[in-house]
This record gives sequence, structure tokens and C-alpha cells, in this order.
Amino acid sequence: MAIPFISAQEAAEHIKHGDNVGFSGFTASGTPKVVTEALAEKAVKEHEQGHEFKINIFTGASTNDHVDGALARANAINMRTPYQSSADLRKRLNAHDAHYFDLHLSELAQKLRYGVFGKLNVAIIEAADIDDNGEIILGTGMGIAPTIAMLAEKVIVELNEALPKSIRGLHDVYLPADPPYRREIPVYKASDRIGSPVLKVDPAKIVGIVKTNAKDGVKSFTEPDETTMLIGQNVCNFLLNELRAGRLPKSFLPMQSGVGNVANAVLHGLGEVDEIPQFDMYTEVIQDSVAELMKKGKCRFASTCSMTFSDAMMDEVLANMDFFHDKILIRPGEISNNPEIVRRLGLITMNTALEADIFGNINSTHVLGTKMMNGIGGSGDFTRNGYLSIFSCPSITKGGLISNIVPMVSHLDHSEHSVDALITDQGIADLRAKDPVQRAETIIENCVHPDYKQLLWDYLKLGKGGQTPHTLNAALAFHTEFAASGDMRNTDWSKFA
Repeated sequence: MAIPFISAQEAAEHIKHGDNVGFSGFTASGTPKVVTEALAEKAVKEHEQGHEFKINIFTGASTNDHVDGALARANAINMRTPYQSSADLRKRLNAHDAHYFDLHLSELAQKLRYGVFGKLNVAIIEAADIDDNGEIILGTGMGIAPTIAMLAEKVIVELNEALPKSIRGLHDVYLPADPPYRREIPVYKASDRIGSPVLKVDPAKIVGIVKTNAKDGVKSFTEPDETTMLIGQNVCNFLLNELRAGRLPKSFLPMQSGVGNVANAVLHGLGEVDEIPQFDMYTEVIQDSVAELMKKGKCRFASTCSMTFSDAMMDEVLANMDFFHDKILIRPGEISNNPEIVRRLGLITMNTALEADIFGNINSTHVLGTKMMNGIGGSGDFTRNGYLSIFSCPSITKGGLISNIVPMVSHLDHSEHSVDALITDQGIADLRAKDPVQRAETIIENCVHPDYKQLLWDYLKLGKGGQTPHTLNAALAFHTEFAASGDMRNTDWSKFA
């Protein structure tokens, strides 16, 4: 029996108030686009009639404006996890108009299978192709698609006709057994294929196929500026020093990189250094810079959960599948971010901090300790388990009103135990084999902007002893001063002497 084609509005009628809904995709790519817009319209109508209508959303990572944006504007989200990057949704989360709990990306699929969040009512999955047997060629991002397809009572498929059938074979669909029955996950190099090129779904569960040809809408990253170029150069210099010192093998190690302009600049920098050999990537997201590295022959292969390319780069990659097809493998998030594999492969991990403190602790998620930005994403999956863990950030933001290096982080996502190196536009702090005071001295001397260097030396001198010499009543003075005057540079330590 053929699976019926239905409209986005008909698909939305299968989703009820209070439903748990899972979405395919990861960091925008491969996420649904039209059913959620229809669902937002439905929510607005329900609200106008005085009815409650909110759903609980489970995704691989962030989505796109068609999902988080549209549903947030319609006030149709009750709960959201594990990661988001929508300005509209962020406003809801910080105003407590929607519940949000942050979670390491590698953990969600297993928690869903264990029933931690209750039953999954609906899964919405983007496809490049589907047959009547329920065999799906997924889109450009996988996320938690294999798990939600298995668990959901109903499945809605968005057939995206903008995606060519030539992407068949890019995917590696694999579901590990759950503990206590799990065996080793047999990935021993980035290019190892362990699963199926298609996602197999019980066709009896598929309530309909909705056609679309919408793009993911990923914007091009800004060109590297002076600050991000300096960060990129410093990361490259650090890796070169590790290579020359023999702490990295001459063949190098696979690399993981986070998302954003800084990460893009770092990867761009790696492509400019001849002494750094060809390398593979085992990561959660590949961006435009990775495609450029592949074209240069610098990046041989990338295992990922998502091709998060700008629309222009996506068009180029999809039009040149003959070149890219044997260089990219798209996996589920619990495999791309799997700690076992990260530790086995010995990844060089590169992630971005919102702020760091002088003892090496990292805040990845909260602005001034209170306002959620995006979430922890996969940074913890990689940081805690990588061979070499690097965090980078600009030394200052808002023209110097904020120092991104502070006495104590206002929110802790990664402790100093997981951070090998901190790198800013000012320089490199190698934190390995250093006690807390030595770490502080290294960070202040090498990573702090000149406007804040003496302030942080003076804070360190305030300490009255202990292995980590914090002055607790002054530890968050940078943050309280910014709240009071709008400029962290106005901090006056004499108040705490």
C-alpha cells in the first residue's frame, strides 16, 4: 500500500496539545521546514479560540527558523531540549515562557529509548527520498532520527525535492544496543562505516508524506576579522608546537571543531599552514571551511552529524557529489559525539567559550551567569574525552566593556580538569601540569586583554590562601560592575581589601 501524500496542514492535525514531538536534523541542516510552519499557524488559531496548545520538542541540536523560530513566535513550545540557537526561542526560555533543560547531545537518544521523557507521540523527518517500504534517504543532517523513527507512534515525512538523490550513501544509520547489552561501537577511524545508508521505518506508522523544496537557510559566516584571525593563528601555532615537540604524531590526529565564526576562522587558519599535514575530522558539524579544506586536499575525510553549510556552499557541494561523496559520512548524534569513540580516536577538540576564568574553568552557555545563549551542545562530549582539549574566545567583547576572562566564571559548563589549553587573540595558555595559581598566572599573562591584565593580577593578589586563592566576595565583581556601570574596567578591588 502506497504511503499517502498529504498537505502540511493535514500533517499538523496529527499533532495534539501536550505531545512529545521529535525532529530529524542537526544544527539546522536536515530539520523539517513546512509542517512546523503549519503547526505554528494551528497553535495561533487554538490560542485565539482560548485553547491551550503547546508541545514538547526533542531534536538532535539546534533547528532553523521554520521550527524553533516559528513555534516560539506562536508560543507553541512547552519544553525544549537539548540545544537551540533561535533568538525568538531564547527570549521565551529566559522569560520562562517555555521550559528548557540543557543536555549533552550524545545523551538524548538513549534517554528517549529508556523512556525518561515518556512516550514519543510524533516524529517529523526530512527525507531526500522514500519508498513504499519505508526506506528513507535522510537529508543533510541526521541527529536523533533513527531513535525517534523507532519510538514514535506516528511518523511524518517531509520529502525535500531540493535534495538530489545522489546523496544516497552519505549516511551511516546505526543504533547501538542500550546498556547493559551494548558492545563496543566499531569505529576505529573516521571513515569506518558501521550501519545502513538508509533509515528503515515501519510504513504503517507513516501517516503521510509532505512535499517541500525549502532550503535550510544557513547564513554564510562572516569573513574572519582581525580578532578571529589572531585566534586562528594562535591555535595553529599551538598545534604546530605540539607537532614539533612530538606530543602529536607526525601523521596528526583527527579533529573536532565547534560551530561559529571563531571555529570557522580556526579551520581556515589550519588550511594555510603547510607544516600541518592532511587530517581527518570526527566531529558533530562540518561548516563551509571544511568543504574548502577538502577542495584544497587538507581535509581528507569528515565524519559528522550534519552538513551545516551556508545555502551557497550547500548548492556547490550537492552539485559536486562526485567529488564530495567519498569524503563525508553523516552519522547519528550519539555516534558522532560518542565518548567511547572520541577517546579511542584521540581527537584534537576545539570549542568556543563565552567566558573563561583565570583558573581554567569554562562557561559555554550563560551570558553574565543568568541568560541562556544556546546550550552546551556537544562541547562536553568532546572536551572531556579528547586527547587534546582547546577552548578559544576573543579576549574582550562589546568594544572592551566586557572581559571574556574573569576572576570566576558566572556559570560552569567545563571545569579546569577538562581544559588543556585556553587560546584568545592575545595568546596561548597551556594549562597542562600546572596548579591553580600557575594556571592563573599563565592565563593572565598570555590570554587577557591589556585593559584587564592589571585588574586580574590585582585580583589574584587579593587571595588569602588556599590552593585556589579566590576572594569569594569579590569573585563575581566583574559581573556586578558591568551590571552597575556597563563597563567591567571600572571594577575597584579596594572595596574588597
